[in-house]
Amino acid sequence: MVEASDDFVSRVLAVVEAIPPGRVVTYGDVAAAVGSHAARAVGQTLAHYGSELPWWRVIRASGHPAVDHESQALEQFRAESTPLIRSASGVFRVDLPAARWFP
Repeated sequence: MVEASDDFVSRVLAVVEAIPPGRVVTYGDVAAAVGSHAARAVGQTLAHYGSELPWWRVIRASGHPAVDHESQALEQFRAESTPLIRSASGVFRVDLPAARWFP
């Protein structure tokens, strides 16, 4: 597990808190915004400290939400009118070019 400093954690949480409704960023986008390449540490930070934040607005580079949180994220995406793409099999992902926000 990657250990994150208090400064890293606070910067990650500040970026996530600033993401507007209906928009998304990738884990890598958040890492870059705080001057890091540690996308996995962003995910770990959200897992430990992000439950009160709009965690669903941070997605994988593929446009898919966090693993094991797809249904919760889908509810939030629909409530915020986040642009989605649904495959013929019913799997969804965020339309990243349409919804991406840059911190």
